[in-house]
Amino acid sequence: MRRSIIRALFLTLILAAGFIAGQLSAAQPHMQSALTNLRQARVNLVKASPDKGGHRERAISLVDDAINEVEKGIGWDRRH
Repeated sequence: MRRSIIRALFLTLILAAGFIAGQLSAAQPHMQSALTNLRQARVNLVKASPDKGGHRERAISLVDDAINEVEKGIGWDRRH
């Protein structure tokens, strides 16, 4: 009996955590999409040939900054 109660509580906790995580990410679909696109852009820039007069490296740095800002924006919105 006690083991069944513990299992039920554990399952409830897992379901609640999944629901909350889904709500947090679903509440900001455009920011999440932007973050995904920026991360993919970074992957493509890293794969590009490096002979771009320093512009590729600068673009990677700017994308890193943009990723950081989007993550901060998502975090700020979740707290306010």
